[in-house]
Amino acid sequence: MQHRFFWIAVGVLALAYPILTMPFPVYQRLGALVLLAAIGASAWNVVGGYAGQVSVGHAIFFGIGAYSAVLGYHYLGLPPILGVPLGMIVCIAIAAVIGVPTLKLSGHYFSMATIAVAELVRVLVPTFDSLGGAQGLSGPTLPRTVLDLSFTSAMPYYYLFLTVLVAILFVTWRIENSRMGFYLRAIKDSERAARSLGVEAGRYKLYAYMLSAAMTAMAGGLYLTMIGFVDPESGFGILISVKMLIMAALGGAGVLFGPLVGALILVPLEEISNSLLGGKGAGITYVVYGAIIIIIARFLPNGLLALLKPTQVKPADAPNGSPVGAGEKHAA
Repeated sequence: MQHRFFWIAVGVLALAYPILTMPFPVYQRLGALVLLAAIGASAWNVVGGYAGQVSVGHAIFFGIGAYSAVLGYHYLGLPPILGVPLGMIVCIAIAAVIGVPTLKLSGHYFSMATIAVAELVRVLVPTFDSLGGAQGLSGPTLPRTVLDLSFTSAMPYYYLFLTVLVAILFVTWRIENSRMGFYLRAIKDSERAARSLGVEAGRYKLYAYMLSAAMTAMAGGLYLTMIGFVDPESGFGILISVKMLIMAALGGAGVLFGPLVGALILVPLEEISNSLLGGKGAGITYVVYGAIIIIIARFLPNGLLALLKPTQVKPADAPNGSPVGAGEKHAA
């Protein structure tokens, strides 16, 4: 009953947040950015958290989603949002091409491979004039129709991102409680043991990677609709992948609401540091992210949400070395 009231209160607060912050547009924008970051981190969580395949190259899919949205407008005059489905389809295909060879690697070798591919794409994109070169491309400067999603207020973006985030969390929850979710967790714990039990590890890792890529492309397309501009660095920069990874790990990788908790902490922190330091603090961002990674690895390997779970007594910690539950069995 308490959990039900808690989630009802959270839902009411999430819906009322833009109205409560209406006198302060900067906080409305901050709320929209938190939700957008949570979408990207939740997409990464499918393959990085549940399957345990730590990708540091998801910026590829984010950038493709953003560029697909703006290219449809630039060359065909389409509303940017109509380019998002195309970007998702392209990312599924590219994820299949990248995933087949790289997912055969394990541990940091897979992470290094994804970094290499992402950096190769980031370096190549500025060489294509059709993609705007190093200057990038802009979306509609003035709204032509409602589908352009060009608003002066951040409130419409907030509710759009909230709807998409809820949909992604629902899909993730269904996967988590399905056969695929059990397979992915088994692969994460021990791929060799999972294979010995008949789990087709390669196939399910590829499924998770492709689904994660499609969701990340959606995040990139939504980023373009709100910001209205994308260039090689804002679309394919390695910092995008690092942010997704840190947000998921900070809240709890492989936990449904972990990426959202991480976004609620990291995005305001980033915005505050940018407003206080401006251009002078550009390098501080990397230092902060590095410090967070060290803290997570040393003190919070399972994320912040793991602290809310009740600790279980290990058999070795039972009095007189007796197994936990032995007394209960004897009493029964």
